[in-house]
Amino acid sequence: MIERKFSGEKPKIPMPAGATDTQMHMYLPGFPAKPGAPALPDGLPGPDDYRRVMAWLGIERVVITQGNAHQADNANLLACLREMGPVARGVAAITGETTDSDMEALHAAGVRGARIMDLPGGAVGLEALEAVDARAHAFGWCIAVQFDGNMLPELAPRLERLRSRFIIDHHGKFLSGGATPASPEVEALKRLIDGGSCWFKFAGCYESSRAGPPDYDDIAEVARHIAAHAPERVIWGTNWPHNLIKRTEDYPDDGALLDTVLDWVPEAHHRRVLVDNPAELFGFTG
Repeated sequence: MIERKFSGEKPKIPMPAGATDTQMHMYLPGFPAKPGAPALPDGLPGPDDYRRVMAWLGIERVVITQGNAHQADNANLLACLREMGPVARGVAAITGETTDSDMEALHAAGVRGARIMDLPGGAVGLEALEAVDARAHAFGWCIAVQFDGNMLPELAPRLERLRSRFIIDHHGKFLSGGATPASPEVEALKRLIDGGSCWFKFAGCYESSRAGPPDYDDIAEVARHIAAHAPERVIWGTNWPHNLIKRTEDYPDDGALLDTVLDWVPEAHHRRVLVDNPAELFGFTG
């Protein structure tokens, strides 16, 4: 069984009050994985474990994303939102057929986003993008969209037509060909951001980096470029509990990883990225 770190040396870069983790997963007992879905993570990392991480890193608010193990059954997500209370919002898996009553129940529980995961194991892929957009827009939700970012130039026209605000997930996840600030994929990304409805999420850099730790130089180059271009459109997440990491020796130190990633954002924009932008997208107040 993998051993996760829930505490450690404090990050060198302090978090502002209201700092928000916009990308993580959480699990409770009693919600088995769906047939054919990816397995649940070892040990069911749940609310109490994550509260230790919050205290370690200085996180005050969290957005819980529906995990692929549960596919389009959001029951575990709803239970975790109840457990975490007002500091939490959710991103659920919905389809174009999700009823108004189900949407209302999700919204009342704190869900403020829908997930498109067009990679192996995802519950709802790009084939449902426009249908999910219609449902999300009706309730004022955003959409978190994850796919191979090297498809961005061809997907951009569809994304431009979305009525909902949307997030390009996981540093764009340029899996098949990588990217640099001069790549057509990054140019397409910047045009989407400049359109006013697109956000870019710093999370899970290790999942698509070709350079690897500790600096993830390829991801860092694009991240710095986007943070300088539009800090008002950048958000951050831990990607806890790092579900794609399968060996204890590969498990990231979340404190060190936070310092690495925040170094890609000019210090003057830390509050905007960590507090203001998530509040705007997910409806945090106070």
